[in-house]
Amino acid sequence: MITVKNYVKPGTLEEAYEMNQKRANRIIGGMMWIRMGRGNVNTVIDLSGLGFDQITETETEFRIGCMSTLRQLETHSGLKETFGDFFKECTRHIVGVQFRNGATVGGSIFGRYGFSDILTAFLVLDTKVKLYKKGIVPLSEFIRMDRDRDILEELIVAKDGRKAVYLSERRSQTDFPVLTCAASEKDGTVLLSIGARPMKADVTETTIDEMEQAADTFTYGSNMRGSGEYRKHLGRVLAGRAKKALEEGNV
Repeated sequence: MITVKNYVKPGTLEEAYEMNQKRANRIIGGMMWIRMGRGNVNTVIDLSGLGFDQITETETEFRIGCMSTLRQLETHSGLKETFGDFFKECTRHIVGVQFRNGATVGGSIFGRYGFSDILTAFLVLDTKVKLYKKGIVPLSEFIRMDRDRDILEELIVAKDGRKAVYLSERRSQTDFPVLTCAASEKDGTVLLSIGARPMKADVTETTIDEMEQAADTFTYGSNMRGSGEYRKHLGRVLAGRAKKALEEGNV
């Protein structure tokens, strides 16, 4: 567990940003994963008072605040209407409802965790992140940026008519995933994302006919949940299932 000396709930983003520039300080989201680590934190910075805990919908996009919870993703009627069961599938195996009521979207994305179902899912949508200092950046670019002490304000997801499917393989229902897979199709172009490799998720562009071959292009490694060889096999299997779902419209 971590040891915290001070707790602060800033009133403005600028105040939060300035405090976060000190290496001994840390922004917290739901603090569901951070608390499992070790070490000392001088000051934890709570963003919950800055109004980033809502999902708003317009005719063209969703804006998902960094403090929105995974449970909000799972149950939001607009996301359900636009993307079907996509967000239900990428959240329902994450521990349990109580946990998902605390874990935040911003923490999942900014942390860029290798095991993240959430990062895998958002990579196949037209997703951008809004950072306090760097502005709006495509998520696929953000995951390759060096880690810094900027603040993630919100995710912006376009309503562009794409169909998306999410799959994962686990040793038990609420365990960390052995492998995660998401795919979306729009105008004949497929985005395929694979995560828990066990490295963080990445995304590639392909076609429906080439999805299984595209899965082979990812790098797979080994850990306690599976070997690289096993994960590569799973990558083809999950990509094949995603292909079938997209072809049959089961999304």
